[in-house]
Amino acid sequence: MEIKEKLGAIEAVLFASGEPVEIYRLSEACEVDQSSLSSMIKLLNDRYDDCGSGICIKKLESCYQMCTREEFAPRIRAALETKRSTPLSNAAMEVLTIIAYNQPVSKGFVENVRGIDSSSVVNNLVEKGLVEEAGRLDVPGKPIVYRTTPVFLRSFGLGSLSELPPLPDRSTPTDDDTEITTEE
Repeated sequence: MEIKEKLGAIEAVLFASGEPVEIYRLSEACEVDQSSLSSMIKLLNDRYDDCGSGICIKKLESCYQMCTREEFAPRIRAALETKRSTPLSNAAMEVLTIIAYNQPVSKGFVENVRGIDSSSVVNNLVEKGLVEEAGRLDVPGKPIVYRTTPVFLRSFGLGSLSELPPLPDRSTPTDDDTEITTEE
């Protein structure tokens, strides 16, 4: 297969999938060495840039996915007449943060950190596709553990979890930690 055919095959597989495709699967399906795949994806993205295309290919950890460009989101919403997705609540953001930085974790872990029942919040995040089941702990009761998904990465503009901002250093006081002292 010549390069034009391989580029076309990569594009077709990503388009038809609609979901992230593991690098090894894409490589096998398109008969492209994994080492060459990233440069071929770059060629496709360069093509899309040159012609002002509304699509691009993003790398999400060990996967690639064809996506629309962010600047076209309002037009896509208008055309599909989708309701504006409701923003995540503070509780959902807190649970998502706990899962993202500590994954895989159980609902019990999340509840211990938050100090409140978080089952419905975790279930809501699963429904939204931001977190998913990642197996079970080998402890009595075998609780389900959860991890973030490629939808989480895409929604927050991340290529991988390593791009998460660092957690604040708790050894230095923050505005919330300052003590109020009174003079006697």
